[in-house]
Amino acid sequence: MKKLFVGNLPPSTTENDIVTLFSEYGTVRSTKLVRDVFSGQCKGFAFLEMEGHEARAAIAGLNGKDFNGKSIKVNFEMPKPGGRGRR
Repeated sequence: MKKLFVGNLPPSTTENDIVTLFSEYGTVRSTKLVRDVFSGQCKGFAFLEMEGHEARAAIAGLNGKDFNGKSIKVNFEMPKPGGRGRR
């Protein structure tokens, strides 16, 4: 199972939009659309999980493609520098 980062999403994006878009490349196991607390709109990025070969196909097929007027970025999730557990 691979976790993908999807960036540069329009504010009107829903989880269903993401699942529909990525389902063309395989089964989407889980999605997490990051939303603004006050407006409820998409903050411009999301995370999702797919099987490895399906995730690679989705990256190849969707990275840089137009989605509702914006060029989306799709790649494997990278851990933040510094990570958890540091104080």
